[in-house]
Amino acid sequence: MAADLEAEVQAIDKSLLECSAEEIAVKWLQTNDLQKEVYQHLAYYVPKIYCRGPNPAPQREDMLAQHVLLGPMEWYLCGEDPAFGFPKLEQANKPSHLCGRVFKVGEPTYSCRDCAVDPTCVLCMECFLGSIHKEHRYRMTTSGGGGFCDCGDTEAWKEGPYCKKHEISISETAEEEDPLVHLSEDMVARAYNIFAITFKYAVDILTWEKENELPGLEIIEKSDTYYCMLFNDEVHTYEQVIYTLQKAVNCTQKEAIGFATTVDRDGRRSVRYGDFQYCDQAKSVIVRNTSRQTKPLKVQVMHSSIVAHQSFGLKLLTWLSSIIGYSDGLRRILCQVGLQEGPDGENSSLVDKLMLCDSKLWKGARNVYHQLFMSSLLMDLKYKKLFAIRFARNYERLQSDFMKDDHDREFSIADLSIQIFTVPSLARMLITEENLMTTIIKTFMDHLRHRDIQGRFQFERYTALQAFKFRRVQSLILDLKYVLISKPTEWSDDLRHKFLEGFGAFLELLKCMQGMDPITRQVGQHIEMEPEWEAAFTLQMKLTLVISMMQDWCALDEKVLIEAYKKCLTVLMQCHSGFTDGEQPIVLSMCGHSVETIRYCVSQEKVSIHLPVSRLLAGLHVLLSKTEVAYKFPELLPLSELSPPMLIEHPLRCLVLCAQVHAGMWRRNGFSLVNQIYYYHNVKCRREMFDKDIVMLQTGVSMMDPNHFLMIMLSRFELYQIFSTPDYGKRFSTENTNKDIVQQNNTLIEEMLYLIIMIVGERFSPGIGQVNATDEIKREIIHQLSIRPMAHSELVKALPEDENRETGMESVIEEVACFKKPGLTGRGLYELKPECAKNFNLYFYHFSRAEQSKAEEAQRKLKKQNREDTALPPPALPPFCPLFASLVNILQSDVMLCIMGTILQWAVEHNGYAWSESMLQRVLHLLGMALQEEKQHLENLSEENVVTFTFTQKISRPGEAPNNSPSILAMLETLQKAPHLEVHKDMIRWILKTFNAIKKLRESSSTSPVAETEGNIIEESSRDKDKAERKRKAEIARLRREKIMAQMSEMQRHFINENKELFQQTLEELDTSASGVHDNSPVVSDAKLTALGPQQTRVAEHRQVVMCILCQEEQEVKVDSRAMVLAAFIQRSTVLSKNRNKIIPDPDILMLSKRKNNEDNKDYEYTQVMM
Repeated sequence: MAADLEAEVQAIDKSLLECSAEEIAVKWLQTNDLQKEVYQHLAYYVPKIYCRGPNPAPQREDMLAQHVLLGPMEWYLCGEDPAFGFPKLEQANKPSHLCGRVFKVGEPTYSCRDCAVDPTCVLCMECFLGSIHKEHRYRMTTSGGGGFCDCGDTEAWKEGPYCKKHEISISETAEEEDPLVHLSEDMVARAYNIFAITFKYAVDILTWEKENELPGLEIIEKSDTYYCMLFNDEVHTYEQVIYTLQKAVNCTQKEAIGFATTVDRDGRRSVRYGDFQYCDQAKSVIVRNTSRQTKPLKVQVMHSSIVAHQSFGLKLLTWLSSIIGYSDGLRRILCQVGLQEGPDGENSSLVDKLMLCDSKLWKGARNVYHQLFMSSLLMDLKYKKLFAIRFARNYERLQSDFMKDDHDREFSIADLSIQIFTVPSLARMLITEENLMTTIIKTFMDHLRHRDIQGRFQFERYTALQAFKFRRVQSLILDLKYVLISKPTEWSDDLRHKFLEGFGAFLELLKCMQGMDPITRQVGQHIEMEPEWEAAFTLQMKLTLVISMMQDWCALDEKVLIEAYKKCLTVLMQCHSGFTDGEQPIVLSMCGHSVETIRYCVSQEKVSIHLPVSRLLAGLHVLLSKTEVAYKFPELLPLSELSPPMLIEHPLRCLVLCAQVHAGMWRRNGFSLVNQIYYYHNVKCRREMFDKDIVMLQTGVSMMDPNHFLMIMLSRFELYQIFSTPDYGKRFSTENTNKDIVQQNNTLIEEMLYLIIMIVGERFSPGIGQVNATDEIKREIIHQLSIRPMAHSELVKALPEDENRETGMESVIEEVACFKKPGLTGRGLYELKPECAKNFNLYFYHFSRAEQSKAEEAQRKLKKQNREDTALPPPALPPFCPLFASLVNILQSDVMLCIMGTILQWAVEHNGYAWSESMLQRVLHLLGMALQEEKQHLENLSEENVVTFTFTQKISRPGEAPNNSPSILAMLETLQKAPHLEVHKDMIRWILKTFNAIKKLRESSSTSPVAETEGNIIEESSRDKDKAERKRKAEIARLRREKIMAQMSEMQRHFINENKELFQQTLEELDTSASGVHDNSPVVSDAKLTALGPQQTRVAEHRQVVMCILCQEEQEVKVDSRAMVLAAFIQRSTVLSKNRNKIIPDPDILMLSKRKNNEDNKDYEYTQVMM
């Protein structure tokens, strides 16, 4: 290597080696026009040093550049030999308390999970090992390159901002001390001069677009040599570039790989050197070969002098970065030079020019000047603020350039947003002074221009290019997240005003998402093409944390929360006024209650899963309760303007859609809908989707008559007819009804009951129930560990993360679980503590159906091992906050009692109705919840309070005339003895036991006033007790008669089955007689149930039912029904064919139902597939 370098030195022009840096510097010091002297020097020597041939010689170039070009600048700057001058500067400098180490790609970085303000605050290895954070919980990652160490930044750390290395300087450095005081006046003047000239030269030459002349430089010896310069992009692959270069410049594959690697790393590389025509020929071949499918590779034919000066321009920027490392004073001077406005006014500073030309520069040039910005502007706190203002003012332009650019974000100036927006003081200043929130949101919306007639975002099936642009647009959401990640501790009027303005812009964004991607149920045939759904959900996922952070900001200031609530309600009302869908008003009546609503069927109309405005309002409503604003300033809130039916309408439709999908009613809509429902409940989205829909229903129910809500819910679930009409269920099940419809209705009833359980039982969010955030996390962990013991990583994946990527698990895990260490193989697992099993809720709303089944099985198994009964009663729940306190009344409402009574009646007379055990299990759970609620009310009763929750009294009363149905309590006692409900006996026993305990509790507290929901105070006299006892005995007698009649009916069926032949003969005799009654008699689907006499039923015809393997729907095979599709694949047999010249017959007339016996039939083989 040394011999090669010596040979290179010998080949160098002697005039270059004889050049004296000191002499040139002295000449510069004496001149009156320094810029002219420097430019002449560069114009003469740069082309002699750089770009002297087809292949670069970096060692030779660097050596000569240091000796001839940079050496004089260093002599001029120091005023003496730089070997002595720079150490003096370093010694006099008071070093910065900021580390500022710029990370390389793959370098390890450390973030303290306990002390970092946000996850973007990181330390280099040296600072981390010398800090207090190595004893804390920390996260280690590898850098993608471009960021820098935050050691010494007091805004980045809650505790321990300095490591041992940077702690020393903080005691010595006075606050706000001007670093220029450590430099002499002459040094300051010389630094201004040389920095201004060199920085301007580098910026001008790097942003120069003309190919044959130079900015302000005279080409003294103009050679006629050019370079064919190939530029990098993120569109073409390595293979495409290598293949193209082999064809264009006639190089070997190894050489082409070298070219492609350099282009990818540095952003550009010369692939041919010579005269203009020779280089232009290679350019034409490259463009032609890469323009067939995508845009062609960028190629330019550039004069060698321009390439030489650009190469030295990059070297100068790197030199400036190293020079300012000697002194903070030099750094301050360079910042001043860079941000000084030029003669052209706005955006004319050197920093602005570089930023605005970022997308035109190649990758290598971008990296160099980004590094310079980070080591200068971002390391000087005063100029970091000024740079942040320039960055914010140019934000829209920079993002537009980034959208058109094809380089990754890490190579764009836009990526510096993370270094600016995550600094709390800068973020707050930019929101207040530059209206940054509004700017980011409006810029984002400008890039999503596809809208439907209602103004909602419309994501068509994207091409690869559109998908690429959409991914780039999402980076704007990251910037908004950075701005909001640090919450304010103090609010000024300006901050309130600008935040609310940004919040209004954010509502406009959500308004464009409200109701987007509406879907309609597909009937008749399968959907032909899956609709685009990923883009909308990607947008929702990216915005989830931003929506949560917006709510967190609102919660910090009462005035902001009230105004934000008003704005959100206004936008929601605008959205509802746009969703007419031809809805007609109807009146629903049930149990003496009536409500006016609209006629709407989810299974027939358009419905959307995207309702961010509704969900944001739900979140803000909970904050009104959590922060007690609703109780302190009720007169400032528009609560009287709220229309509960309007609030619940769209979230309820969304939940009904999920129920119908589960019931199999939307199978023909394909997998796109299945995927949407999956992500709706998934841990990544559910916090701002599914959970908020439940909250919105809770909000609506707490403000309206629960009977009205339940009737609207029955209507939306399309079950109103079943529960409002007496004996409708019996008629429905006895008629010749499609089995699928019966099953669908059963599933819908189950899902509706599950939704009621969730509305009443999900009160573990602060603001809904009287709980704190740790109670919520504990509950999540308890239910995950109820399924099975889990490893740490499994638990973390099952819990939602906050904006700091924390789940909060570590703070509570020891209270609810024990860690079981791994053996020789396997992994350590957390197991639920036995005392926490009492908090298990079988219908926990974050369980998937598979998880619910596993959890139920595991808990029942555990109870059997402990020799306890296998009932899984609902756990005791915390009380609601006052704003949601009226929610419990849904359990004792007349319509709810009617629904529960109807289902229990079906279970008692189980042969006459279409019902399911799952339905009964949910009703029993609801009964248990109501009893637990009443028990808690009585236990917490004070002398001043009146108990309004009288569920036990209501379930003890039999039904009113004309039905005279038994009481819910009597039906439970009957079901306890039913042989077909063995699995539910423990739960029924627990309910009856709890009922008796509440009865005793009531008797013991009989001195306390007790009131019914209607407000009437009931005092039971002895006469009333006698009357109730007589009624109870009559009820028991009636149930006994029904049981005897059922036994007699069973004996009759048994006798008929034993004597089938006799009855068949009688049937044939009766058929010969003219009996018109037969045709009008009902058809019973079970052929075994046949009666004698003139009113006998006729035997049902045999039905053949087949199942479609695609949508899993059953269909009866009839002459007049739709045919099943049988796809047949025909090909010439490769084994059995004897006559290969034979022409294949027309497939329309080719009979495939049975094969011919002759030899010719062996020429073809076929496969049938039932569609």
